[in-house]
Amino acid sequence: MTAPRRSQLPTGWDTELSDEYEWVPLRLPPEVTRLSASTRLSIEAEYRGWELTRVRLYTDGTRRVLLRRKKSRLDNRRPDQPEL
Repeated sequence: MTAPRRSQLPTGWDTELSDEYEWVPLRLPPEVTRLSASTRLSIEAEYRGWELTRVRLYTDGTRRVLLRRKKSRLDNRRPDQPEL
């Protein structure tokens, strides 16, 4: 995954973006309950290594979430070097 486009992030969220992490912005619709959202995000954290960075709740019930995880070494290798 690549760094999110700045237009996808709420104001002020792009100040802490680091190249050491992969970033994924999500939008959760109002029909997703807090418990359901918590469960889904916990699964992502447990099995895929994502951690919750920010959450913003809007008056219409939607949530904007920003997840991050450390980039793997394979993502940072040079293309001219062979895999072992």
